[in-house]
Amino acid sequence: MSRFLEDTDVISIMVLLSPERLAALTQLTGSERTAIELHQEALRIGTNLMNVIAYVELALRNTVSENLTAFFGTSSWLTHPPAPFQWRPSDNSKIGTALANARRAEYAKMSQAEKAALDAQAFPHGRPPNISHLQRARNRQQQIMVSEGKVIAEMTFHFWKRIYSSDYEQILWRTTLKRTFPNKNINRAQVAKNFEHIYQARNRLAHHEPVLYKRFLNTITAIEFVIQNLGVVSSRPDTPLAKLISSDLEQVSTSAQALHERLDSFRV
Repeated sequence: MSRFLEDTDVISIMVLLSPERLAALTQLTGSERTAIELHQEALRIGTNLMNVIAYVELALRNTVSENLTAFFGTSSWLTHPPAPFQWRPSDNSKIGTALANARRAEYAKMSQAEKAALDAQAFPHGRPPNISHLQRARNRQQQIMVSEGKVIAEMTFHFWKRIYSSDYEQILWRTTLKRTFPNKNINRAQVAKNFEHIYQARNRLAHHEPVLYKRFLNTITAIEFVIQNLGVVSSRPDTPLAKLISSDLEQVSTSAQALHERLDSFRV
């Protein structure tokens, strides 16, 4: 696409994307135009990689949800886990944020009449004078009942990797989560390490930063670990999840290899 850009377009795009962001590519290639082109290709690869990670995240959260529902004996294991189990304070805070986000999303779908009807519950003794519109909305939202599934959907990848951390090894991994990776040769630390690679890549991609070279290889290796081991007693490349994303994974790997080779050609 950049080959059709006029010189004035290149100058404008350098400003829009920021010279600092493109500095390394510009220095490597000696061309602002080529730097823009390589930057765009890196973003396209990142978008495709993010889609692959999305499949992994969906499969993980649903597998964990099924596992913990059976373990705790309740579908409300996230927001109301049975005693004596307690989430770590930082994780409990994340759950509260997810609940608030789920309520906010439901509130946004309501009509004005439905929103106003919540005032009776939010302000049983009458709405206080001079209450701000924002606070009124927050009080209303707290009255909304949302399903556990909607709260689970709001939880970030950080939470899903956190429950495989050493903080939950005794109370969750050894008691039940080991069943999500039933291969006897796999331990919790291996699972946590691979999730960390995926999480770090996801964070970079979410902030429009490239995931290339070692980061990319670590991410692909971690994804392959998950899709070949999640829910199966022996590692294999033809699990249902692996079959689902194999073509996407191959495509993004091929594109990344081509970009790496092109970048390396400027270093010769």
